[in-house]
Amino acid sequence: MNRLEQAVVIGSELALAFGGGEEIYLPLDLLRRACPCAACQGEPDALGRVLRPVRQVGSRGFELLKSEAVGGYALQLFWADGHSTGIYSYDYLRRLAVLGP
Repeated sequence: MNRLEQAVVIGSELALAFGGGEEIYLPLDLLRRACPCAACQGEPDALGRVLRPVRQVGSRGFELLKSEAVGGYALQLFWADGHSTGIYSYDYLRRLAVLGP
């Protein structure tokens, strides 16, 4: 798997450039709505049922302030509303790019 070389916001998308020439572009609103953290996606209770929280994202919640690499496998995204607990694996980001908005 090629390593991430650059992540930059272009307009309303996050552009990712990987070694080997691979590039993917992801809408910021898609990224925020697909945040993989437990606060956004829910987590299983003692019986294994996933309790999904009701989330309301304000307008600043779709403004990406920065991203940081997590090891060699993921990005942590920091949103303008203070949310930053989602760790997006590169595989997950690639799947989101294929699925689209």
